[in-house]
Amino acid sequence: MAKPKVLISDKMDPNAARIFEERGCDVDVITGQTPDELKAIIGQYDGLAIRSSTKVTPEILEAATNLKVIGRAGIGVDNVDIPAASAKGVVVMNTPFGNSITTAEHAIAMMMALARQIPEANESTQAGKWEKNRFMGVEVTGKTLGLIGAGNIGAIVASRALGLKMKIVAYDPFLTAERAIDMGVEKVDLDELLKRADFITLHTPLTDETRNILSAEALAKTKKGVRIVNCARGGLIDEAALKAALESGHVAGAALDVFEEEPAKENPLFGTANFNCTPHLGASTTEAQVNVALQVAEQLSDYLVNGGVTNALNMPSLSAEEAPRLRPYMALAEKLGSLIGQLAHDNLTKISIEVEGAAAQLNQKPITGAVLAGFMKRFSQSVNMVNAPFLAKERGLEVREIRNEREGVYQTLVRVTVDTSAGDRSVAGTLFGKAEPRLVDIFGVGIEADLDGNMMYIVNDDQPGFIGRIGTLLGENGINIGTFHLGRRAAGGEAVLLLSVDNPVPEDVLNAACQLTGVRVVRALTF
Repeated sequence: MAKPKVLISDKMDPNAARIFEERGCDVDVITGQTPDELKAIIGQYDGLAIRSSTKVTPEILEAATNLKVIGRAGIGVDNVDIPAASAKGVVVMNTPFGNSITTAEHAIAMMMALARQIPEANESTQAGKWEKNRFMGVEVTGKTLGLIGAGNIGAIVASRALGLKMKIVAYDPFLTAERAIDMGVEKVDLDELLKRADFITLHTPLTDETRNILSAEALAKTKKGVRIVNCARGGLIDEAALKAALESGHVAGAALDVFEEEPAKENPLFGTANFNCTPHLGASTTEAQVNVALQVAEQLSDYLVNGGVTNALNMPSLSAEEAPRLRPYMALAEKLGSLIGQLAHDNLTKISIEVEGAAAQLNQKPITGAVLAGFMKRFSQSVNMVNAPFLAKERGLEVREIRNEREGVYQTLVRVTVDTSAGDRSVAGTLFGKAEPRLVDIFGVGIEADLDGNMMYIVNDDQPGFIGRIGTLLGENGINIGTFHLGRRAAGGEAVLLLSVDNPVPEDVLNAACQLTGVRVVRALTF
């Protein structure tokens, strides 16, 4: 089996290439390419490792015919078109923790520089002036720090600020009361933070909800004399409004490491009094650069060789330890999704994935992803776990997850249910020997069957002679039956037949099967 092939297209620590090779990948390091040069070679690679220079556009993705995963050495993925990657079925990962300490320390450093006017005092002193009385700073001890965003980096900033004896208020919609207590911060709403904070530092991604979170209106609500630090993302602050607030004296100082447009070679804030800036240095320490390079190499090789998914932005995470246990469940889930996708032909708007017994003890997200991958094959043959949720959302499909820890008839069970015009329709399966996927229920009829290769699904009246008639029809048309699985609701009532055949069943044979006495439904299936 050929080794996965990875391209490192941006400069990063050379140990990253060594890790790829040690973990079973072939790796090429080709940096500084133009988009056309990258487009010409990307088709030969399974993985792409980047920093911020490489732009992964829809055009690049279109040419990436073998690409399975993109790894960004760092947090921000502004240079990757994630929707296009998802639609293409490409996993996008980042390394959110490799430079967390570095970024948090930079925010603290910029806050201290603002408090004591260090950049201005340095420039004045080196110019031969001795303006001791000009630079009157403020202490941070006892001051209130407002955190906008209390995730990983925000939490590190909070811990450092507590060491500086600051009081901390935090605004983050995802911050729980318990986590706030653990961090030693007070959870507040945004208006309360703006009113109380002496210093504000931002640690949130740039989204539609957070863009210009410090707008002119928000800045007007801040305490007079507030100092603002942003080492997170450009676009979180309205730069024109910040300039006006600095010039009016309402904001005493601001320090930005990030800008709305980068590289920021020109900006209205440049030259404004009490404004400090650095050229996106948040992650720029030797330790951080090494950490994120090693981390991205480990994550990409883990995915390409073992199937482990870590820090993915467009699919559920799946550790290398979980992968062996979940793989049979994912195979079962994909078959169940495919089965119900082929049989339920309504304009479906809702799908439920239920795990029961041993399956309920596992990470359900990959199971759900596998169900959707099987189900969405009715729309696209190039679907996989990455782009299936994207396609489902695009088509307005509501996805519901249910977890039942009780153990029923089967020690472990996965059930998939869809709403149809005739009511709910569900299929269920289990694992035999902890590894073999097996169908055990189809639309309420108990039936044990493998789902593999070419199959026929037939619903008929439970009458003597039917099996002989269908066997004769297939035999007369040269179609060999591999396996035969029967189930029924009650004697003489509705019966279900699932049989595997060696070759696809021609349309004329399916039509002939429909004409047999007692037949209600005939469908050809492929797995």
